[in-house]
Amino acid sequence: MTTFADPSTFPSAFEPSSEQTFADLGLPMPLVRELDREGIFTPFEIQAATVPDALAGRDVLGRGQTGSGKTLAFGLPLLARVAEGERARSRRPRALILVPTRELAMQVADALRPLGKALSVFLATAVGGVPYDRQIDSLRRGTEVLVATPGRLKDLIERGACSLDDVAITVLDEADQMADMGFLPDVTELLDKTPEGGQRLLFSATLDGDVDTLVQRFMSDPVTHSTAPPVATVTTMDHHLLLIPPHDKFGVTASIAAREGRTIMFARTQMGVDRLVGQLAAVGVRAGALHGGKTQRARTRTLAEFREGRMNVLVATDVAARGIHVDGISLVVHIDPPKDEKDYLHRAGRTARAGESGAVVTLVLPKQRKSTLAMLKRAGVEEPGQIRVRAGDAALAEVTGAREPSGVPVVDEPTPPPARRTDRPRGFRHDGRPRGDRPQGFRRSGGDRRPAARTH
Repeated sequence: MTTFADPSTFPSAFEPSSEQTFADLGLPMPLVRELDREGIFTPFEIQAATVPDALAGRDVLGRGQTGSGKTLAFGLPLLARVAEGERARSRRPRALILVPTRELAMQVADALRPLGKALSVFLATAVGGVPYDRQIDSLRRGTEVLVATPGRLKDLIERGACSLDDVAITVLDEADQMADMGFLPDVTELLDKTPEGGQRLLFSATLDGDVDTLVQRFMSDPVTHSTAPPVATVTTMDHHLLLIPPHDKFGVTASIAAREGRTIMFARTQMGVDRLVGQLAAVGVRAGALHGGKTQRARTRTLAEFREGRMNVLVATDVAARGIHVDGISLVVHIDPPKDEKDYLHRAGRTARAGESGAVVTLVLPKQRKSTLAMLKRAGVEEPGQIRVRAGDAALAEVTGAREPSGVPVVDEPTPPPARRTDRPRGFRHDGRPRGDRPQGFRRSGGDRRPAARTH
């Protein structure tokens, strides 16, 4: 098992202060300089609280709301400690970060990769929806930190492409979401494959229920840091129930989608997401669909366009959206009310990140009003605004910034068609060679074209 520098060389206690810098937390200077280059100068509350204990080798439980800075809270001490040890052996990462979704894995890796480079610590990802070859090759060459989703990591281990025998630091990020999504058995199995006595860092919005089961089984005398109660984010948001007649639901939705600003909308099913994106395109609103039925390439492209502002509306399912951490989302719209208060908080947490304000709107049909109000109360929203609206109402524009869609259908740029056979002279192949002329080194056998045997 890989060993790290003596934990006693790191600070073990810290009193958070608004005057603290990352250097004051005990982080190595190359890491501090890279943070400075990225314009990150002052630690967030969760970072100031947890980094010193994590650097000291303690098991840490961190509870903080979405956007509170949890990625750097575990990422900075992990990179610092890994940098003190030796290089990773082939197929044996020295630190593991488990996350619930592909999108979150990519975002964690993107955030930590330049910081790791400053310390000559290499990161790789292991997520589903992308080819195995590149991930297997990264592990074979040796990577210190592996950011993974549970399912793909299990597959790689079963293929013999990865071993957790050298993992000395394990991070569980968004642990409550992993439990909600049914990953607890896989997570438990993977943690069993890491060496006993390794450091464990667990970050979550809540630290109860199934999460507590993981804590009791795998963590040793953990120190707990909680920056806010789980429903704290609701106080930084404006919450509204829009009471609408059923036949007006799409009209209201389309006018909200046509607003200025970055908007994320939630539908209950993959089919509902795709249908809404198509309907919005038909009335002139370009929106992207994000759900588990999309390929990883499509999901990555959609998120990039949304994050870079090339598209202002994202329509997602609950599961796909759990890994979305995009700044500047000013409005969350529940097209379909969430099934419970946890999903409401996860959805709503896409806005009002890191102290910013935001609005959350739920479209409610008459028969849904009573159950939705009860769910909001459980989520900590005591008195949401309730407004009866229809498409085109001034009140709808006042609350959401809704505008009339252009009505001009959105048409994606078509892919250029392949060259037609009639575009070249008859009797010639597509590469200009006469028909019947085959490349040297190939022969035809049983309709199969294979390289001919080479002679020396």
